Amino acid sequence: MPSVSAHVATTLARHVDHVFGVMGNGNAYFLDAIETATDATYTAMRHEAGGVAAADAYFRASGRLAAATATYGAGFTNVLTALAEAVQARVPLVLVVGDEPTSGPRPWDVDQVALASAVGARTYTAGRTDAAATTVIAIEHALSYRVPVVLAIPYDVARLEAGEAPETPEPVVPAAAGAGTEFSRATLTSMAEAFAEARHPLLLAGRGAHLSGAGPALGALADATGALTTTTALGRGLFPDARYDLGVAGGFGAEGAMALVREADVAIVFGASLNQFTMRFGELFAPGTRVFQVDVAPTATHPHVGGYVRGDAADIARTLVERLRDLSAAPSGWRERVDLSSARAHDAGDGIAPDGRLDPRSAAARIGELLPADRVVVSDGGHFIGWANMYWPVAAPDRMLMVGTAYQSIGLGFPSVPGAALARPTSTVVLSTGDGGGLMALADLESAVRVAGGRGLAVVWNDAAYGAEVNLYGLKGLAEAPMRIPEVDFAGLTRAVGARGETIRRVEDLEVLGEWADTPASERPFLLLDLRVSERVIAPYQQEIIRVNS
Repeated sequence: MPSVSAHVATTLARHVDHVFGVMGNGNAYFLDAIETATDATYTAMRHEAGGVAAADAYFRASGRLAAATATYGAGFTNVLTALAEAVQARVPLVLVVGDEPTSGPRPWDVDQVALASAVGARTYTAGRTDAAATTVIAIEHALSYRVPVVLAIPYDVARLEAGEAPETPEPVVPAAAGAGTEFSRATLTSMAEAFAEARHPLLLAGRGAHLSGAGPALGALADATGALTTTTALGRGLFPDARYDLGVAGGFGAEGAMALVREADVAIVFGASLNQFTMRFGELFAPGTRVFQVDVAPTATHPHVGGYVRGDAADIARTLVERLRDLSAAPSGWRERVDLSSARAHDAGDGIAPDGRLDPRSAAARIGELLPADRVVVSDGGHFIGWANMYWPVAAPDRMLMVGTAYQSIGLGFPSVPGAALARPTSTVVLSTGDGGGLMALADLESAVRVAGGRGLAVVWNDAAYGAEVNLYGLKGLAEAPMRIPEVDFAGLTRAVGARGETIRRVEDLEVLGEWADTPASERPFLLLDLRVSERVIAPYQQEIIRVNS
């Protein structure tokens, strides 16, 4: 007779293809049902946080819901950082966990509902008679609000007989908000009139625009106005015509490109929150730039916004194209008059830095030339985070995954690789991580190697330090010993789990990547490049942070 856990598993598997996690007492019956009674694929991770990070990366790379699972108590508390990241990044997923029995907590139980609530995740608890319905409600909540949810199965309920699993309705997800108010329509008219008259029009788009499928509509809007385009880090590759795209706005942007942004007289922002990094701490736009914003947030998200429309990015972009056509607006011609190739160029570095270690700019530039074109880039957090965004182009926003950035965490890089690899089964998955974050996530190096295989590549920016802290606090004179890491042989660690590890000390050493990329994925191992980089080359975005905090 099917159990409560089986009801959860079979109902979840109607909407989820992949489950990631670690098995324990609290989720053993759930995982047994996933394996024996559903078509969903379970991927074992080596740390509970890795299960959530993998499910998070799976959604970011595919747009499809995935699930994570962990046991109660210590298993649950291990997931909290990854869960907080998914909340902050607005990534929907379902985390199935064991929980204390209905009779009350045992000595090793903690208040999991309170802990989940503290990081912004709601908990739904499965009962003997409502487990299937509760599972659908949890899925509906995750998709409607774009957040992770916790689905708890009490320990004494998990294996109770519950009869055949009932049929359940499809989750209902609200439609995107439209610009239906009189005020919104008036703002749209102002936007269209301002863009029609603009001499230097600019479009800035982010992940929200990608999630609404606004790329083609924004491309048409850019063509109609002759606008230059730029994106947030999570919107890279959104605009169809890369010839007129300035790259990432903010600290990851090239100086010449950001100078052109400041020339814009009218800018419309689609699906981007305009955080402090995108806005260069308030200096992205010139004081005279008229800034409009389109988003699903209740109100504008930055004080520089002078006109706001709440609505779906794709719908609003199409409406603006129609309004411009009604106004007989002609393209500004601005984008044809500027030299974009030089404006977008980043400093390629000096090969070897003054301290004799590898210049990370030179390494990043060469890696960008050697990487397979069909790739998904996964970035951990740390000082190195700018190099992939500056030097490694991606084809679309769902091919640049920055797992950890929203919560300012490190150590979620290696476990994100399996999620990305399963979401994109024909693409090369490229991890960019530091030595600090890499050591923190070391348990799931094995998971990355096992799941990604020859489609997996890890680049470790190994400066023997927590580089961001050295740059910010070491320069202020604080004691540096806590910021230092004894140099670790990541290449050796990688070989220990059956993959190929190479130590890179000069740009010429990177030719091993070209050889690897030219070999069919089925014939090559997972590759890790242990880059012995200099800490003295400070990324431009980090220089901005240092300036603001000095």
